Amino acid sequence: MYTIAALYHFTRFADPAAIKPALLDCCLAGDVKGSLLLANEGVNGTIAGPRRGIDAVLAHLRALPGCADLDWKEATSQTPPFNKMKVRLKREIVTMGQPDVDPRARVGHYVRPEDWNDLIQQDDVAVIDTRNDYEVAIGTFKGAIDPKTQSFGEFPAWWEENKHRFHNKRIAMFCTGGIRCEKSTNFLLGQGVEDVYHLKGGILQYLEDIPQDQSTWDGECFVFDARVSVGHGLQEGPHMLCYGCRRPILPEDRGNPAFEMGVSCHHCVNETSEDDKNRFRERQKQIHLAQQRQA
Repeated sequence: MYTIAALYHFTRFADPAAIKPALLDCCLAGDVKGSLLLANEGVNGTIAGPRRGIDAVLAHLRALPGCADLDWKEATSQTPPFNKMKVRLKREIVTMGQPDVDPRARVGHYVRPEDWNDLIQQDDVAVIDTRNDYEVAIGTFKGAIDPKTQSFGEFPAWWEENKHRFHNKRIAMFCTGGIRCEKSTNFLLGQGVEDVYHLKGGILQYLEDIPQDQSTWDGECFVFDARVSVGHGLQEGPHMLCYGCRRPILPEDRGNPAFEMGVSCHHCVNETSEDDKNRFRERQKQIHLAQQRQA
């Protein structure tokens, strides 16, 4: 059984590059795999591995400057969710492209999962899904607004174009684990919006805490590991990933003529060139050869 830990923490790292080597060594020593992002504003990522290895990495992270109260979300998987370990240096741990946004200064009101349904069903509350369009497509809260953004960096422009729709409204926002809402609520507060709320722990916490018969969630939640999607109780969902475009697809989509393993699906078949597809085919061939060598 593999333990999966999804985490983020906003703090001030004076020199993220200096943190990277020891953090990577700790992950490798514990046979932990996944991806961690380091930036001046903190750390973000998802890792998976044996219990002892995950505990060692979490202890290492909590010993970093300003990270003593780092929190994380755990799940389990019977198959390895990641194939390798990456620690990357980034400008932002979640890219919004707004240099004045600082979640350490202030954020919206946290709403516990058990209080979320009551909030979003109020007439004066507008509920906004801050995730990417392909994530929203497989599941969201009933009645939530989909900005149809392809990246988080598009959210500020979407807000500027649509803010007139939310006059005299309280704004409730949510995302997978909570990190986007740390920035989006700070952004809206900076734009003069007074009543801003966000789901504490994100969708994952809600799906774990709220029984399905009391839930206002509809569909599955996309996750950035080999599980692809999860449902209530964080049970693994039915989706798989198209490795041509990294979008979630269902098993029956493999029967679509547009589907080619590792190359394309009905979402992306017309989005990539034949040169792209040939590159993907070569990549898939190398993956297949590597799997044969390991068998």
